[in-house]
Amino acid sequence: MAENPAPAPAEAEGYLAQNVMHFARVLRQAGMAVGSDRVLLSLQALQLAGLESRQDFHATLAACLIDRAEHRPLFDQAFAIFWRDPDLLGRIMRMLLPQAQAKPGTPALPENRRLAQALFPHAPGPQAKVPEPEQQIEIDARLSWSAREVLRQQDFDTMSAQEWIAAKRLLAQLQGSWLLEARPTRRWATATRGRLDWRGSLRAQARGEHQALPRQTRKEKVAPLLILADISGSMGRYSRMLLHLAHGLANPVPRSNSRAPKVESFVFGTRLTPITRLLKQRDPDLAVAAVSRQVQDWSGGTRISACLQEFNRRWARRLLHSDSTVLLITDGLEQGSEDDPRCAALAFEAERLRLSCRRLVWLNPLLRFEGFEPKAAGVRALLPEVSLHLPAHNLASLEALAQRLSQPHASGNQSARTSARSNTSSSFSTQSPPP
Repeated sequence: MAENPAPAPAEAEGYLAQNVMHFARVLRQAGMAVGSDRVLLSLQALQLAGLESRQDFHATLAACLIDRAEHRPLFDQAFAIFWRDPDLLGRIMRMLLPQAQAKPGTPALPENRRLAQALFPHAPGPQAKVPEPEQQIEIDARLSWSAREVLRQQDFDTMSAQEWIAAKRLLAQLQGSWLLEARPTRRWATATRGRLDWRGSLRAQARGEHQALPRQTRKEKVAPLLILADISGSMGRYSRMLLHLAHGLANPVPRSNSRAPKVESFVFGTRLTPITRLLKQRDPDLAVAAVSRQVQDWSGGTRISACLQEFNRRWARRLLHSDSTVLLITDGLEQGSEDDPRCAALAFEAERLRLSCRRLVWLNPLLRFEGFEPKAAGVRALLPEVSLHLPAHNLASLEALAQRLSQPHASGNQSARTSARSNTSSSFSTQSPPP
C-alpha cells in the first residue's frame, strides 16, 4: 500500500492501479457494493483530477466508489486505514483482541470490526493461557453462554461475517420453536375430552356397538402469515435476515408440523415482487441468493405507498382473509412531508391493508434506538393503522416477536386498536439501544 498517494507518473502508475483495486476489494469485503466498473471509473478520474493532495485523492475516490450516503463513514475509516494512518491502524489492531480484555465502558466501533476482518482476514489472535484442568470446564461453559447472549443482542447491521453465520444458526433453532396462535374452526374432531358427540353415539348404537360415549372438540388451524419486507438500501441486512426467518417458516422441519402456517412472502423497494416460490428451496442461503438475483430493485430506493397500493389492488383478495397476520418489515421512511400526497396515500393504503387482515404487525429496525420518536411523515402515517409496533434488529427481538404472535389476539375493534396504539406510542422511550 502506498504511504503517500502522489507517485511518480512513469513508474508508480501500475502500483497505484493495484492499490486502488486492492482498496476496492477491501471495501467490497467490508460490505459496500463496489464493482469493477467503479474501479475503472476511479482510475480514469484520478488521471483527470491528478494527485496533488491527499484531500483531492480522497474526494476523487469517494465520488467514484460511494453510491449511498450511509456508506461514507465506512469509506472514510477504510481510506484512513488503507492509506497508512498509524493511529487508526493501531486502533483496528487493538479491536482484534478478545472483548474480554477491552476496558469496561469503551464503546465499540462496529464498522471498524468489519474493516478489521476485511483488511486482516488471517490475523492470528493472542494465545490465551491454559487454565487448570479442574477449572477449564466451568470457564468454557460460562464463556459459551456469554458469547451466545452477546450474539442475541448484537445488531444485524453491525455483525461480522462469522457473527452473521452464527446468527443464522441460532435463527434456525429459533424457527423450530415458533408456535403461532391456532384458532378454532367450525369442524369437529374426535377427542378424549370435550362435548358429547351425540351423532356418533347414535350411529354406534345403530350398528350395535356398545362403548363409552364419544366426545369431540373443535379442530384448530394456524392462521396464514403474510410477510411484506422492505429491501431498500437502509433495510438491506435486516431484510436479508428476516428472509431467512420467512424461509424457515415456509419450510418447517418436520413438514408434518401442525402449527406451521401457510406463508406468503413479498419484497418491495421501488416495486412489489412476490418471492414465495423462490423461498421453497430447502437451502436458505440458496433461496435468499435467488431472491437477490430475481429482484431488480434490491438495496435501491423505496416507494412504500405505491407498493402497498399494488398489493391491495392485485393480491389482497387472493391471499388475505379475516384470520391472516401481516408482518410489515420497513423503517417507514417514505419521502415527503405530512402534506405530501404520497404520505396521504400511504395512510390510505395502510388502512386498506389493516381492514383486509386480522392484525397488522409492523417490524421497525429503528426501534433499536432509545430516543426514537415518530417524527417522520411516513412513520406517523403508518402508526395509527398497526396492531403492534415492534423492533426487529437482533435475535432477541425476533424471540420476543415469536412470543407475541403465539399469544391470543383480541378482535380488531376500534377500542382494542386504540389501546394498542397508545401502548405502542408510550413504549418508544423504553426501547433499549443495541450493544
